[in-house]
Amino acid sequence: MTWFDRLISRVAPSRRYPPFSHSAASHGVGETGGRRGVRIALTASALMMCGLASASNPIVPGWYADPEIRVFAGRYWIYPTYSDHYGKPDVTSRFSAAQKLARQRKTVRPSYGMQTFFNAFSSPDLVHWTKHGHVFDVRNAAWAAYAIWAPSVIQANGRYYMFFSANDIQSDAELGGIGLAVSDRPGGPFKDAIGKPLVGAFYNGAQPIDPFAFRDHDGQVYLFYGGWKHCNVVRLSPDLKRILPFADGSTYKEVTPPGYVEGSFMIERKGVYYLMWSEGGWTGPDYSVAYATGPGPTGPFTPRGKILSQDLRIARGAGHHSVVNVPGTDDWYIAYHRRPLDTDRGEHRQIAIDRMVFAADGRIEPVVMTNAGVKPRPIGVQKPTRNSGRAM
Repeated sequence: MTWFDRLISRVAPSRRYPPFSHSAASHGVGETGGRRGVRIALTASALMMCGLASASNPIVPGWYADPEIRVFAGRYWIYPTYSDHYGKPDVTSRFSAAQKLARQRKTVRPSYGMQTFFNAFSSPDLVHWTKHGHVFDVRNAAWAAYAIWAPSVIQANGRYYMFFSANDIQSDAELGGIGLAVSDRPGGPFKDAIGKPLVGAFYNGAQPIDPFAFRDHDGQVYLFYGGWKHCNVVRLSPDLKRILPFADGSTYKEVTPPGYVEGSFMIERKGVYYLMWSEGGWTGPDYSVAYATGPGPTGPFTPRGKILSQDLRIARGAGHHSVVNVPGTDDWYIAYHRRPLDTDRGEHRQIAIDRMVFAADGRIEPVVMTNAGVKPRPIGVQKPTRNSGRAM
């Protein structure tokens, strides 16, 4: 039971959020307005009384990477790649005959064979996290078999849609790429939505991996993606199941900035569009995050430099990030993975969250990696001024 659950349990019955518990459902969805109001009010009071409470980095146990952080139904959600076994192996229970055959293909790294599902984590405050096991599994996508990476989840049409990488294809002759799954809940289970990859080939030299779904102000959803040092963006249909041409007739528009390797991400703030990405090698010390700015989701973009890189006092290989804006505020947090100082294994990556701060001119300040993590930040709660940190 979390610190605020102990507090509110004295006032009103409610669902519990035990840290790191397993669940197939999305806790907190469907909570009544009155009950949620009680939770928010009491959480705000508790924050003021316990201003020193904070998380710690990594935020959850286990080897995870490529975290995407979202807000759904008043709760933070993180969807990462399962990077390596930690303690008791977590595995897919069974594969179809076709998947078993596909899994006989030699992969670039042995770990790709164990990366066959996604676990997710949800939190009311960025500090206390609940684990949701196998929210997506290759059992629910017949064409996928291994190398399940970097999910991106977006809410649309009353449902939740997950874009994911699968099979680490090395050429157009192989089956794989970026798939689409759908669920009625953010905690899954997500099931294949179209029966094949949405992007199943190389366009403009971009390996079809690392998708990110971005909704613009007009409701148009764009999908950014790409490995092998190329970044593409496509327009999606309202049902998210088809790729539509741009006004100029192009379909796969390349927006690759200098230094780009993989892990594209997009945010908009005060009319400025920030294209973000990872540079360097994912197993090396040069892995880092850089960004560029532009007037729209397709650019043109002006490179602005790096904002996240390793700190030999904290961790190495920091990259493949995502960013969340606390609804109704100008508070921003960055979720990313990093490698502990005591291991050289590429797959040994952990999820961390730290503050992301904008300068007065709109530039992103370099992110300060910490082991302490962030203080509780419930959604819908105005932070006490003394804990607000740097004004944005």
